[in-house]
Amino acid sequence: MKVVILCGGLGTRLKEETEYKPKPMVEVGGRPLLWHIMKGYSQFGYNQFVLCLGYKGNIIRDYFINYDLRNNDFTLSLKDQGIAVHNRHEESAWEITFAETGPEAMTGARIKKIEKYIDGDTFMLTYGDGVSDVNLNELLAFHKSHGKTATITGVTPLSRFGELVAENNMVTQFNEKPKLHNKGLINGGFFIFSRKVFQYLSASDGCILEKQPLERLANEGELCVYEHRDFWQCMDTYRDFELLNQLWKENKASWKTWK
Repeated sequence: MKVVILCGGLGTRLKEETEYKPKPMVEVGGRPLLWHIMKGYSQFGYNQFVLCLGYKGNIIRDYFINYDLRNNDFTLSLKDQGIAVHNRHEESAWEITFAETGPEAMTGARIKKIEKYIDGDTFMLTYGDGVSDVNLNELLAFHKSHGKTATITGVTPLSRFGELVAENNMVTQFNEKPKLHNKGLINGGFFIFSRKVFQYLSASDGCILEKQPLERLANEGELCVYEHRDFWQCMDTYRDFELLNQLWKENKASWKTWK
């Protein structure tokens, strides 16, 4: 099953990092966030990826083209420019399609443009800026159980503000980053789609997945939500970038489901 990852956006709210690189290549713990996302899928045996490229896509291409040399010892013969790699990394099973979907394309257009690379009846899709400990096998089983066109993962993000619980002007509980259980679910990505979803999309750059396509799917009863109440975090701002790196440094990276 193919895993499609949206990697082409500008990432304007993380300008401190994205001025020089695409947001999926911003590093957490010394590795691009995109690598973390792909490792999460690979942990469940999903190793075929389609990357929808746009803004500074060559940085993503170059990273993976040189992946062996970045992550292994090797010997270079200056005489004939031969390279001998001495060991292998755990990502040797990955098969990656680099699809140029344009610098201006919106999410729906990017997905439509990679239709030719989807050779099965079902495929997975997520954003290139969010990590989670969602159980992908359970997500797939849920999708198969309802038989609809699309499954979206609904998540409860961490609040950006500390939560106070008080009685008689006395604080009885303080949570620095509480979950917003009482605020409902938001779109956390980690979609599963039937091929039929391409009928709802357009290759026109202005097609936004989260607007007319998902709205129409919902109105037609073809969109189901898989509720994930555990860890999920996007990297939308510099504060998110700092939080993810702090969690990784403190060995609290709940999205790290691989060994």
